Amino acid sequence: MIKAINIHKHYGDLEVLKGVDLHIEKGEIVAIVGPSGAGKTTLLQILGTLDTKDPQNNSKLIINGVESDKLSEKKLAKFRNETLGFIFQFHQLLPEFTALENVCIPAFIKGTQKKEAEKKAKELLDFLGLSHRIHHKPDAMSGGEQQRVAVARALINDPKVIYADEPSGNLDSESANNLHQLFFTLREKFGQTFVIVTHNNEFANMADRKLVMRDGNLES
Repeated sequence: MIKAINIHKHYGDLEVLKGVDLHIEKGEIVAIVGPSGAGKTTLLQILGTLDTKDPQNNSKLIINGVESDKLSEKKLAKFRNETLGFIFQFHQLLPEFTALENVCIPAFIKGTQKKEAEKKAKELLDFLGLSHRIHHKPDAMSGGEQQRVAVARALINDPKVIYADEPSGNLDSESANNLHQLFFTLREKFGQTFVIVTHNNEFANMADRKLVMRDGNLES
């Protein structure tokens, strides 16, 4: 599902990633842990095509059979919208929109008709136990509810891969545990692949694989 070969990343003179190799199978839940500043978020952003790796002759990033470097900017944006889903520590919901409207946004970008998008969004919110919050705006929801709305938004276009950056870092323990269990439920129901950066070792140990990032590279 994901094949990353010799991934380097510099910011000026600072080398953040130092030749990362990573192969993730379809349906795996992979947790990436490590100290702050080790390069975890940078790697996640590159794997999610939100950032670019350094150009290297023998460096590749292949996601679902597609080599991202060979896509134009427009085609890459379309690929990202239709194939990848993102969950962040701070849910990034738009405060002026309801839960339903927030979830529908990626579907509207894809070109899905409003009626179809809203039907799918309602199904996802119901699956996530939020049918009673459909018309609420983020400030009327708890942190855990907001994060589940963000999960629904990530799922709306049936992505092949979900990338999550500290998704439970801003939640209380109970909400964090519920979110972690939800990832396994989603994998069973929808078959998605999950790549999750986390400081939560309990959750990382539950994953199919835990990878440790140190000084710009990965250890199994």
